[in-house]
Amino acid sequence: MGSTGEYENQRRVPVPPSKPFLKSLQARLKETFFPDDPFRQFKNQPISNKFLLGLQYFVPIIEWAPRYTFDFFKADLIAGITVASLAVPQGISYASLASIPPILGLYSSFVPPLLYAMLGSSRDLAVGTVAVASLLISSMLGKEVSPTENPKQYVQLVFTATFFAGVFQASLGILRLGFIVDFLSHATIVGFMGGAATIVCFQQLKGILGLVHFTHETDLVSVMRSVFSQIHQWRWESAVLGCCFLFFLLLTRYF
Repeated sequence: MGSTGEYENQRRVPVPPSKPFLKSLQARLKETFFPDDPFRQFKNQPISNKFLLGLQYFVPIIEWAPRYTFDFFKADLIAGITVASLAVPQGISYASLASIPPILGLYSSFVPPLLYAMLGSSRDLAVGTVAVASLLISSMLGKEVSPTENPKQYVQLVFTATFFAGVFQASLGILRLGFIVDFLSHATIVGFMGGAATIVCFQQLKGILGLVHFTHETDLVSVMRSVFSQIHQWRWESAVLGCCFLFFLLLTRYF
């Protein structure tokens, strides 16, 4: 019995002393917002090095531009041409989803990657518009201003909406709130992607059938009502051409 008691005393783990509330709160906030501790490289550095490291942290091009070679340029040129071949038609189609002029879709495909090349840190990320955001803009702003009756005011509202969306997104990045995504389950993300793909497919019926007027709603009932209420305006030429391109795209997946 004595040996057993001594063994239990040896196995007993001492309870660490409790920290003050402010220090505990500071440690938890640091673990939440700065899990990778991006400022550890600034410790024990002269002021001049801290300034240079700060510039490299916020403008990464300053760090890798001096090491840029012609071989990197050739690889980047091929990658740029490849991405541009996809981004140009994609930007035009996303502009049509947002009910804005196609030239604005081209701008959104050119300017963001140019800025991200200087301010971003990922080498494999393609930056640009997405279909869901374009549909949300069209659905949200189309209820307030008609893009056909008052296109100038509609474009101004689009600029305002995208500006504040960028402000909110930048604020989330500065506050290191990306961990919120970890609370979204896999089923939620898959369902969102599947729903977005379905909405995009239904919105393409406007172009495939050659319809001029189309609903700004994104639900299935409103889209189907808009399609079948304009049967007399369907154009078989657009339908045949759209089906041929769709068949070609599906066929090229196997070659």
